[in-house]
Amino acid sequence: MTATMTKAADAPKSMEALAREFGLSAEEYKLALSILGRTPNVTELGIFSVMWSEHCSYKSSKKWLRKLPTTAPWVVCGPGENAGVIDIGDGMVAIFKMESHNHPSFIEPYQGAATGVGGILRDVFTMGARPIANLNALRFGDPKHPKTRHLIAGVVGGIGGYGNCVGVPTVGGECTFHPRYNGNILVNAMTVGLARADRVFYAKAAGIGNPVVYVGSKTGRDGIHGATMASAVFGEEVEAKRPTVQVGDPFTEKLLIEACLELMATDMIVSIQDMGAAGLTSSSFEMAGKGGLGIEIDLDQVPQREPGMSAYEIMLSESQERMLMVLKQGREAEAERIFRKWELDFAVIGRLTDTGRLVLRQYGQVAADMPVAPLSEQMPEYARPWTPTLPRPVVDAASVPAPKDYAATLKKLMGTPDLASKRWIWDQYDHMVMADTLQRPGGDAAVVRIHGSDRGLAIVTDCTPRYCDADPRAGGAQAVAEAWRNITCVGARPLAITDCMNFGNPERPEIMGQFAGCIEGMADACRALDFPVVSGNVSLYNETGATAVQPTPSIGGVGILDNLNTVTTIALKKAGSALVLVGETRGHLGASMFLREIAGREDGAPPPVDLKAERRNGDFVRHHITSGKILAAHDCSDGGLLVAVAEMAMASGIGVALTVPAGGVPLHAFLFGEDQARYVLEVAESDVAKLLTHAQAEGVPAARIGATAGHGAAATLTVNGAWPISVAELRAVNEAWLPAYMSGNA
Repeated sequence: MTATMTKAADAPKSMEALAREFGLSAEEYKLALSILGRTPNVTELGIFSVMWSEHCSYKSSKKWLRKLPTTAPWVVCGPGENAGVIDIGDGMVAIFKMESHNHPSFIEPYQGAATGVGGILRDVFTMGARPIANLNALRFGDPKHPKTRHLIAGVVGGIGGYGNCVGVPTVGGECTFHPRYNGNILVNAMTVGLARADRVFYAKAAGIGNPVVYVGSKTGRDGIHGATMASAVFGEEVEAKRPTVQVGDPFTEKLLIEACLELMATDMIVSIQDMGAAGLTSSSFEMAGKGGLGIEIDLDQVPQREPGMSAYEIMLSESQERMLMVLKQGREAEAERIFRKWELDFAVIGRLTDTGRLVLRQYGQVAADMPVAPLSEQMPEYARPWTPTLPRPVVDAASVPAPKDYAATLKKLMGTPDLASKRWIWDQYDHMVMADTLQRPGGDAAVVRIHGSDRGLAIVTDCTPRYCDADPRAGGAQAVAEAWRNITCVGARPLAITDCMNFGNPERPEIMGQFAGCIEGMADACRALDFPVVSGNVSLYNETGATAVQPTPSIGGVGILDNLNTVTTIALKKAGSALVLVGETRGHLGASMFLREIAGREDGAPPPVDLKAERRNGDFVRHHITSGKILAAHDCSDGGLLVAVAEMAMASGIGVALTVPAGGVPLHAFLFGEDQARYVLEVAESDVAKLLTHAQAEGVPAARIGATAGHGAAATLTVNGAWPISVAELRAVNEAWLPAYMSGNA
């Protein structure tokens, strides 16, 4: 028994006091009594607590999530299922989602991150898709903090250990640092899978009398009340929460993928749901609830790896690699043969009923008897008070000292934690398994071939938390727009996003204001860019004491490439090409990397997001990429134009002679300002005039800003013929920081 169960069994406390321990408010406990019509037992109380936890119920965020656009002609299934589904043509669909595993990863970084990967994989293959790509978005605290190095090592080890063993490539992601994540790191995992459009599976149960089947690993005591733990602010008792972190087994997950996909090739499955947060509780309630049915479960039939497990423990366990499904009657033996072949547990644990109730039996006794629909339909939903984030003043570039040596400034920026290469991380991931990865980590977006075809998916994760902190609405819009730009940069057509909304305590009006602002900005951008939200996750209470994480609405974007021969990368291709800057530069330094890392300031409004310009400029760039006239492309984001050009040079070993157009923007603001809707394009000299003529005709700001020059050891980057710096030296600085830090030498 867990410590909580022991207390409950001794029963010196009232159920209402125990409800407080389980995370239910006084009002929520009264509502539970009203629904049940009596005092709940411990198992029933535990079920109420996890189903109504923030992590499972979205009770603080549902009001705002409804503002997000979720439909488009290519959207097959939007939010509400295990993952989102979009039509990608040729009778195929892409199925994808992003989720958080923040609290578990802070408590136990290896298993927390590993089981985050396992959980998001199950969300995707539950719907009939073979997973083809994993990505992640990681936020760590100050590198000087004593726990940061340990957390990075554990999280990266867990992601690589699970993904590599299960045989799904980890193809992209991002990793940044800020002291606001010292007490709450963020580990967001994304999976993308492919399925036939006519073989998508859903969680809606159907067919009174149909068998309810448990498959996968046995149930243990790990992860009990994990959903409740993920719905609370951290205090000083973090170490005591280790028992709420699940333990993963990627080899079993691989067997489960293959067994489920084999079963899905038959006509036996009525509905299927993975056992994620809240385990058997959430999966059984969700399946029965979506079908408007009841469900009876014999807990004695649930495969268990530990003796003497109580009904409470079985229902709330979050042991990994488990699925719940409803089969057609009479097909149990056929299905069991498939799972036994893959050496997995298979058990018929219950039946669907017409009662509309969840009835649990153990040892011949009724362990719980609860109505299904009211638990969901009367689930608490809060309109939390919120206050808008006060706007920050725009930073006047003239008030920020210009560098005396631009080469030295660029070198310093390229060696800072946020801009430094993350090769140390992605080298621990197998990004080539399955042999369909075309664009590896390090580019604007990953590109994965649709197996056996000349088409592919472009996939990316993006967010700039410092923008969201400064102006949530602009930051939310920018996160969506940057994902759209990065997909555009490889020549793909953006289709849809998933999101992972990471915020502090929603009971604080200023935090709820951040959430509301980010949602409004995301909704603006999704509508303007025809880039709907099809799935997602909300992670609140990422807060220790009074310190909340920076508002971080991570965006996972997916786009389609109809011809892989037109894929464009950030690497420059040859000397003697022209460089063209698409988009307008006004030199916005507020909330920029230059301001933070060089000027030592974190103030100012972020760059404004002009969504009409984003759409216009991006469509122009994509058209010319697919026409085959663009040799390399890269969007301008963190660090501005000079950092973008340096990244293109470092990716290729080719030098650049940058020529900044004369104008009213100070040189340092032009080079390091983070104006949005901008792209740097490498174009053959013979094609420059035509490209600029087309841009002018379409109202797209575009200008030649230099040329590629030199290769190898002789390659340098210069600005207006001055401040030369070796591309090899830049690359060395950029590659050095993270390995040195992880070895204790930085």
